[in-house]
Formats: sequence, C-alpha cells, structure tokens
Amino acid sequence: MVFAAAQNTASGCPAHRDLPEAIAALKRQRNAVILAHFYQEPEIQDIADFIGDSLELSRKAAATDAEVIVFCGVHFMAEVAKILSPQKTVLLPDLEAGCTLADACPADGFAQFRAEHPDHLVVSYINCSAAVKAQSDLICTSSNAVDLVNQLPADQPILFAPDQNLGRWVQSQSGRELTLWPGSCIVHETFSEQGLLQLKLDHPKAEVLAHPECQQHLLDHADFIGSTSALLRRSEASAAQEFIVLTEPGILHQMRKAVPGKAFFEVPGADGCSCNACPYMRLNTLEKLWQCLESMEPRIEMDEAMRLRALAPIQKMLEMSR
Repeated sequence: MVFAAAQNTASGCPAHRDLPEAIAALKRQRNAVILAHFYQEPEIQDIADFIGDSLELSRKAAATDAEVIVFCGVHFMAEVAKILSPQKTVLLPDLEAGCTLADACPADGFAQFRAEHPDHLVVSYINCSAAVKAQSDLICTSSNAVDLVNQLPADQPILFAPDQNLGRWVQSQSGRELTLWPGSCIVHETFSEQGLLQLKLDHPKAEVLAHPECQQHLLDHADFIGSTSALLRRSEASAAQEFIVLTEPGILHQMRKAVPGKAFFEVPGADGCSCNACPYMRLNTLEKLWQCLESMEPRIEMDEAMRLRALAPIQKMLEMSR
C-alpha cells in the first residue's frame, strides 16, 4: 500500500495527519486487530478496535478471526495476548514499553520469595511478567482480586504479588492476611495528597474515584475504589457531575466521551508534576503503530512450555470467575 502524497521522506512513514487512514489500510491488509489500553494517548484510543483493561482486551482479540494482534499497551499485556492466542502474531509498537510494577518482580527473585513460603498459595496480579505468571497458582485482576481471595480456603496462607498497595486493599476488603511482595506502580505512587485535598476544596461536590493500586492514604479520601473499567462505569452511573480521578489520566478521554456533560479532574503528581502519566504507556505512538504493522515487528515470542505454565493460573482465574 503506497501513500505517496503523505510520505515522510526520512522514514517512509506517512505524515502524522494521514496516519489514521494509513494504519486502517495496513490493518485490513494484515487482517489485524488493534487493542488500546485505557492509558494510551487519545489519538491511539480513537483508532483502536477495542479499548479497555489488559485481560479484557486480550480475551476480545482471541475471540476475533484476526491473524495479527497489535497491542498498544505495555509488554506484559502483549504477553497475555500471546498466552491466550498462541496461533496469532502479536505485535507491540515499542518493546521498551515496560512496566515498573512487572519489572520490580523479576522471575528469579520471585522464585526465591516463593521458596521462603513453601506452604503459601501464590496469587499474582495480572500486571506481572509471563515468567512470574508461570510460577503462580492463580492470576487475578484489580476487579476480581477480592472475590477470588474470598473463595480460597480460610486456612490457606496466601502470597500476593507483585503490587503491595493492591494487596493491602484486598486484605482490607477480604479480612485475609496476605504475604505481600513489595512492589508498586510508579504512576499510582506519585499522586500528591496535597494536590488531591486542594481539588476537593475547589470542587466540594466532586466524587473521588481511585484505583486500588494507589497508596492507602490516598484511598482513604476516595468515594469509590475500583479497576479502571469500574471507574469508567462509575462515572457514567453516578449522579455526581464532577469527578477527581486517582489513576493514570488516559482514562479521562473515555470518561469525557461517555459523559460529555460531566467534569473530570486529574490529580497532580508530587511537586505538581505530570508524572501521573505513565511514561511507558506513552512510548507507543501512531508512527510506531504504523511502523510495526508495516514491518510486522517487534513480535512477542514465547517458549511454549512457559506459555502453558503461564496459561494455567489464568484459566484457573476464569473458572473461578464464572
């Protein structure tokens, strides 16, 4: 497919304004489906076939007849797509799009941690590498973690990884004592409590929506706590007209589209910075999306034995969630 009028002579990439059309043409040519996490830039969300949380996206892609999955998210999310769709080609526009939470839980260190707690059942948040999933008994998401933990025998010790903030929230909601891997998400650790309190003063009728990856002192101010999808649904269902949102600000694009008459405010990071925007999510761009469809690289590859070990705890989660 040639876009001669819009070519960038330095890279062969179409001009930015023409990228949506060029990407759509390549998508048809490759029989591809484009997935965009809620934390992607709005212009990527707007051209995606599916927008959502990581597991939801991978399951939707697996159900399509697409031969190629382009995951505009971070590395562990693309891995999940490959775990669920081994026969499909899975592309990640930028391989450097990692995750501080997943990276802070290396497989070898996690293996040692597990060995120190041999009687514990391992529940791992989906925001971890395939190598850590392969060492887990059960995978959870932020939306089902409490329910899954509540289904486990009361006398069963549980090791929860890798997000300690989510783990503490699960403890508070379930009443279960968990042994926590000491990991956290850089985005959800950087919100300014002072900035949040100022927003509450400026907008006293606003409802505070928070992701459970946030630290406890921030969750204490929340009116509603839930997964990113749950926060979006709450913004639609609530009678409130203003919302202060404690999660990555990419979700605000979908909130404003869903309920354009309502107002949404993002909480600043420490020192007033904009560091609540995930720098790894934002590595994906329209240019890189076009390039990966053009070159069919970079691909997510996975050893089959590893894939099957990582698939088992995901399947266990899906069975328990029915």
